[in-house]
Amino acid sequence: MTITPPLLPDSPQPARHPARPDRAGSEEGHAALRRSARDLEARFLSEMLKAAGVGEPRDTFGGGAGEEQFASFVARFHAEALTERGGIGLSKAIFDALVERADGHDSR
Repeated sequence: MTITPPLLPDSPQPARHPARPDRAGSEEGHAALRRSARDLEARFLSEMLKAAGVGEPRDTFGGGAGEEQFASFVARFHAEALTERGGIGLSKAIFDALVERADGHDSR
């Protein structure tokens, strides 16, 4: 029986991730960090809107099980729309912190 080596490259290459520090300075890296920051702001706003009652069924129109099930989608849609239009400035603060950390200037 002959054992052959696996069909892998001689030296393993690290997985490329858009938010890795070695690529954070590139336009592609910054775009990935900006998308991540906007996504985090949208998720934060979605939770805040849910807590405020956005999307909750109203008694005036009867509501029903379907309305309750889709309430989270309404809050998420509003949060994403807010973020696309500038949000509350949270994504910029998150983006700046991510870039600073990726560049090795973390203050901690």
